[in-house]
Amino acid sequence: MKTALVVVDLQNDFCAGPVVAARYRGRPGTLERVTANAGRAVDLARRAGTEVVFVRFLGDVEYQRPSWRRRDRVLGKAPKCLAGSWGAQFHGVAPAPGERVFTKYACFDAFFAHGFGQHLRRRRIGHLVFAGVYADVCVDSTARTAFQKGFHLTVLTDCTTALHRSDEETLRFMETVYGARTTTHDRPRAWTRFDGEEDEWSPPEASKAASAGPR
Repeated sequence: MKTALVVVDLQNDFCAGPVVAARYRGRPGTLERVTANAGRAVDLARRAGTEVVFVRFLGDVEYQRPSWRRRDRVLGKAPKCLAGSWGAQFHGVAPAPGERVFTKYACFDAFFAHGFGQHLRRRRIGHLVFAGVYADVCVDSTARTAFQKGFHLTVLTDCTTALHRSDEETLRFMETVYGARTTTHDRPRAWTRFDGEEDEWSPPEASKAASAGPR
């Protein structure tokens, strides 16, 4: 079974600068540590021959659906990670030549990014390892869909942090509900491959459970 490291939304507006300073209420230095550790995880994955996939967010008003626009209007939220802006640029990490980048247009879940799920199936990837922000928003949204599609999950606990809830609560939720494994970036043998009871890969969406329909 192949593994991919999925790097989620490590962009300036989510990791540095005035936009995130006005929103993030976690421990001082946490985002800096998360970003640095995620960069190290990317290096370790590359050395191990594990595929690295980048996901980015663009929040321009023209990409927002009506419900998103209404929420921002009601809560007074300004759009973040505008196309072509400094805020949308990657922070602390950058794709290497040949590594895929998938763009989410004003949505949380990477499976809404064009080609993301198809790429994973085409590459015969069945195990996703998550790094990036935020654990309780975009990482969780993508992990939830991935679990329901049949992917095995690992979360690098020192490469992510939550925005609205505690890190501990968020990680415990993913362990309990999605069966996610948790480890730290500095244990690559624990996450650059999947050693589980299923040693034969099958396309997640082609499983019997997915195709059987209601009974």
